Amino acid sequence: MKIEQNVAQRIWRDAFLSILLYLAPIALMFATFYFTDHKPWAISNGLPFKAPGFIEAIFNNLSSWGLPVIILAIGVIEFIAGLYETKWTKNERILDIACFVIPKIIIPPVVAYYSLQFLPQWLPGLKDSFAWIPFWWAFAIIAVADDLTQYWYHRLHHQVPWLWRFHRTHHSAPYMGMAMAGRQNFIYTVFFSQTYLTVALTYMGLGYAALFVKVVKSLIVTGAHSSIPWDKPFYQIRVLNPIAWVLERFISTPATHYAHHADTTDDGVGHYKGNFGNMFFLWDIIFGTGIITRRYPTSFGIKHYKEEEWYAQLLWPIFKSKKEGSELAADGPMVGDEVPVHPLTTEPLLEAKAAS
Repeated sequence: MKIEQNVAQRIWRDAFLSILLYLAPIALMFATFYFTDHKPWAISNGLPFKAPGFIEAIFNNLSSWGLPVIILAIGVIEFIAGLYETKWTKNERILDIACFVIPKIIIPPVVAYYSLQFLPQWLPGLKDSFAWIPFWWAFAIIAVADDLTQYWYHRLHHQVPWLWRFHRTHHSAPYMGMAMAGRQNFIYTVFFSQTYLTVALTYMGLGYAALFVKVVKSLIVTGAHSSIPWDKPFYQIRVLNPIAWVLERFISTPATHYAHHADTTDDGVGHYKGNFGNMFFLWDIIFGTGIITRRYPTSFGIKHYKEEEWYAQLLWPIFKSKKEGSELAADGPMVGDEVPVHPLTTEPLLEAKAAS
């Protein structure tokens, strides 16, 4: 109980700090406008760079077919990259493909299209209301708002036991690779904020910046899940060490995100109860939830993973697992992201409720 109270107190403290972080880029933008006597709302703000013609065509039609097309294209690119994963079993392969196709290829374009049809009816006065914000300020504001919100969404699914089962699917993969980057429970994905935020901001005139954030974030998050430890040269080559110091504290890298997917914390490398950052690892630095070791775990996943049926992992609690003792079974135990272990047998005590 004391541990739960400490976690709750820390969450409330960090939530207050988060409010300041959300407001920081907005306050900095208006302070800059004030001291430079810049009035962007009085002029037309276009892109600070020239895009190819077909890209311009998509952006000029964001409110109809442009946004769904971009979301679909990003999804297909990530999926093709993920096909290089060679460690799939049949069940894991079906799960990864289903988690990609349904939540990432089907749902986001549909949500984007219909939301952009309904928003003019629901919020007619907000269309293009923020179009005056310069591109790079819009990028900074959206990047903070989007990724900090996802940090909290992710963190709470680890620190609140009843939420864990909605995120467990992502951690059940016993391997790292781009194929499992989108491996999530359907309900976890439906309530995920990124698609809704991007659509709303597009309607309010910030479509260019919102989609630019989405592309950059997709590259960083996919790279952090990649089976290729692309950050290793930054640690091994001495002249690159200063870059590594900044890089690993600013964005998620394979070393920091692999630690989050490790199946143990006993080796001093794994840290699945922290390293929650998605695009920015900076949140873990600020809130004290991250560790940096510049090493890579030797095994991933969940030690008590029962290789539950792909449909149970994708659609729990709509469909339950038939695996006896599983958290996803009809009478499965509610545990947090760490299962208590018997002190003599080292077997997981699945009937016990873990403290978060």
